[in-house]
Amino acid sequence: MNFELEQLITVTFTLFAVIDIVGSIPLLISLKEKIGGIRAMQATLVSGALMILFLYAGKPLLKMLGLDVRSFAVGGSIVIFLLGLEMVLGHEIFKGDKDAKSGTVVPIAFPIIAGSGTLTTIMSLKANFEELNILLGILLNLLIVYIVLKSLKVIEKALGPAGLLAVRKFFGVILLAIAVKIFSSNIGAFGK
Repeated sequence: MNFELEQLITVTFTLFAVIDIVGSIPLLISLKEKIGGIRAMQATLVSGALMILFLYAGKPLLKMLGLDVRSFAVGGSIVIFLLGLEMVLGHEIFKGDKDAKSGTVVPIAFPIIAGSGTLTTIMSLKANFEELNILLGILLNLLIVYIVLKSLKVIEKALGPAGLLAVRKFFGVILLAIAVKIFSSNIGAFGK
């Protein structure tokens, strides 16, 4: 396992864009009002456990299903591409249960923070990046998630509606580019 700063930065930004904690602030604020508060530490720990579990147990799970990391990466890159498209265009492609009232674990830890897009992205990243860099990227993102959950109202006031929209679109474009890179570097394996 090798630590590479360039890989860590790419992985961290990819996960940051997919988790889209900043873009989820309006949803999180409305959920906070509906459920009477968000337990930031619980949501962070549960979502982190899911991501780390998928990082290390995802490959054996794929093997049981008869898949390899490269084919999962190609499929995952398409999901990441669609998430990026959704963020840039502002049209909802993946339908979520936005009216759930069940608390911090569901829907906040899963699927908002550690949803299918995040778990798919973690598996897709394994095809191109070292596990250590992915683990560190997950931990950095969990720190960001915790800080955002603890300071929702402050962030909402600071960015304003236009700022939130700009951040969401910016990370959408980054996701599109990363999806194309993951797709192009893994699709060649199918021709052999």
